[in-house]
Amino acid sequence: MNNKNYVAIMAGGIGSRFWPKSRVVYPKQFLDVLNTGKTLIQQTFDRFATFIPAENIFVVTSHEYVSIVQEQLKDLPFENIVAEPSRKNTAPCIAYISFKIHQMDESARLIIAPADHLILDPYSFKETCDKAIQFVEENDALVTLGIKPTYPNTGYGYIQHEAQPIEDNVYKVKTFTEKPGLDLAKTFLESGDFLWNAGIFIWKVETIIKGFEMHQPEMYEVFYGEKENFNTEREAEAIDRIYPLCSSISIDYAVMEKADNVFVIPSSFGWSDLGTWTSAYDNLEKDYLGNAVAGDKVMVIDSKQCMVSVSNDKLLVVQGLDDFIVVDTKDVLLICRKSKEQEIKEYVAEVKKSFGEQYL
Repeated sequence: MNNKNYVAIMAGGIGSRFWPKSRVVYPKQFLDVLNTGKTLIQQTFDRFATFIPAENIFVVTSHEYVSIVQEQLKDLPFENIVAEPSRKNTAPCIAYISFKIHQMDESARLIIAPADHLILDPYSFKETCDKAIQFVEENDALVTLGIKPTYPNTGYGYIQHEAQPIEDNVYKVKTFTEKPGLDLAKTFLESGDFLWNAGIFIWKVETIIKGFEMHQPEMYEVFYGEKENFNTEREAEAIDRIYPLCSSISIDYAVMEKADNVFVIPSSFGWSDLGTWTSAYDNLEKDYLGNAVAGDKVMVIDSKQCMVSVSNDKLLVVQGLDDFIVVDTKDVLLICRKSKEQEIKEYVAEVKKSFGEQYL
């Protein structure tokens, strides 16, 4: 294994579209969403551990999840759990881990990946990461992995690339587009030069730090001013000073959409971001009527195309539903049309207004 290669797994989100299974105190990255025997973050760690040494794998998470990460990832050194004092989207998270690793190894190459994505073909994923690492080593480049779209998904961001590759299967990025409407998504699919944005990035840490310096100078300055404190006993205090000064902004908006050295590798490795109940439905086994069931004691009668999730110790009988999501937990029951799942975040906001944070 090349000890210049590092991974940062981002695990600080709350997964609100997976409510009510995913809760603020125990979000979806720490759940076994697909009944595989491993949680999503465990699957992600294991995937990287096949080609990145464990001491070079970091998990960036919210401070309240540190103990959960420690409990679920026994092979991860405790000092590699990086705690954010508040949620500020992906740009501050990536700036933090990039400056931290740069202080350890100025020539480091870094893969950034979410903790809660599904990848069915880990061998192809490794090959794609290896190719990206080689490319960024030889070029001053920010690389993102794009997924070849199979249908006009309106819940994903899209990446448009140039028609001709600059080398084998590496393309210069033209534009980023966030979650288009159905008609636009169909146009993207037909054009052949748009990919789903997987949110997986590869670069040298010095390259992304230059990107922050150029496109987010204020954020760069606050991290640069504290860099000597990283990897010391003063790090936590430094981060507590830094984060209130950072905007809450994604890495796409902060750097990737502004930079002119962004490249994409079209990829096919069985990817899903598992961002919604329908994405879980797509990846679960189904009965002859198209029902996907997670739970040992579920009876589905006169129903089809449903996603049903319930704990193994509860009996659930579902009758007469067509294309519904049914999720039962100890204190919340959600029954929702699959076509309305993008509105679950809005339902959660209404729950908070009506009942406070008890059910979040």
